[in-house]
Amino acid sequence: MASAIRRRALRLSPATRTALPAVLLLVLLLLQATTIHAPYELPTAAALTVGLVLPLAWRHRAPRAVFSVVAATAFVQWLTDIQLAADSALLIALHAVACCSDRRSTLVAATALEGGALLACLRWAPEGGFAAPFVALTAMIIATAALGANARTTRAHLATLEQRATELEQQQDQQARLAVAEERTRIAREMHDIVTHNLSVMVALTDAAVHTQHSAPDKATSAMLRSSETGRQALTDMRRSLGILRTDEPDARLHPLPGFDQLAALADQMRAAGLPTSLELTGSHAHVPATAQLTVYRLAQEALTNTLKHAPAGTRAKVRISCSAAAVTVDVTDDNPHPPRAEAGRPGQGIPGMRERSAAYGGSLRAGPIPGGGWGVHTRLRLDRAGAAVPA
Repeated sequence: MASAIRRRALRLSPATRTALPAVLLLVLLLLQATTIHAPYELPTAAALTVGLVLPLAWRHRAPRAVFSVVAATAFVQWLTDIQLAADSALLIALHAVACCSDRRSTLVAATALEGGALLACLRWAPEGGFAAPFVALTAMIIATAALGANARTTRAHLATLEQRATELEQQQDQQARLAVAEERTRIAREMHDIVTHNLSVMVALTDAAVHTQHSAPDKATSAMLRSSETGRQALTDMRRSLGILRTDEPDARLHPLPGFDQLAALADQMRAAGLPTSLELTGSHAHVPATAQLTVYRLAQEALTNTLKHAPAGTRAKVRISCSAAAVTVDVTDDNPHPPRAEAGRPGQGIPGMRERSAAYGGSLRAGPIPGGGWGVHTRLRLDRAGAAVPA
């Protein structure tokens, strides 16, 4: 029964929930006034009771105005020399001021009410009994003001916590959106590197097979087999980048995550595609994290792919990887006799993607013509930032 009443009360509007207790209190006090007041006092007592209690219905909307009306009615009551139980409305009005207004308004209302308590005790206290009721009324005024101020402070604190929670939720949503955007960028960069490199190699191998199918069938067959293997490697890398390849699948064991150990196979693949490529790896790379090794592999792969696509036949490429305790230096150069101008660069998204990969490890990538002819890509990845880097 109680829970049903509570549910019905919650369905009411805030204004109705505030006014309903005041109306009920007014009805009870009017009934009480009819039992203790003489008939000639009853109309005045009833009017004063209404003036004291009815404004409480608006105490949360206009607390200071309600207190002023109630206090004025109480002063009229004092002038008419009629004692009413409805004087408790003054404490309710004071509590509303302390709860819904500022400290200054609370202090003014409490002071006014204290003055009213003094006047009431001077008129209605028994002979020689002034102190006890005055102290009691003063204590009630202080307690009421303190309770209202505490409710105001608690409400303000809860509002602050709610605002912080809302801001935190917005920050989390923003971080989630940023994470999604970063993941999309990472996948797009991986797809670009995988598709561009492997398709370039497959096109070169297929062209070679077409040109040698009559003069050297064995070489044509070998080129097509390499093209097929390159395609399978591309599919595996794409599935891994999209997160749909489990580590226990056969393809995952046959084609592990690219790193330093796969650089030799990359060089062999480029040589088979028609780009003579040499590899020079100095220093121990056992301490280099897998994500950093993948970044180095993708940088070398993209630089070699650019050379394969844009350099004329007969161009040679060289990959130099130098490992130290704090950094990995990557240099990929070719001897293209007619490299593009530095400001023109090479078309596409390859170089911007390499810059992003390098920046994730605190590196600054340089790509352009090199002294003596040719094109070069150089960067230095800082391993001391690997923990904070975005996996490439």
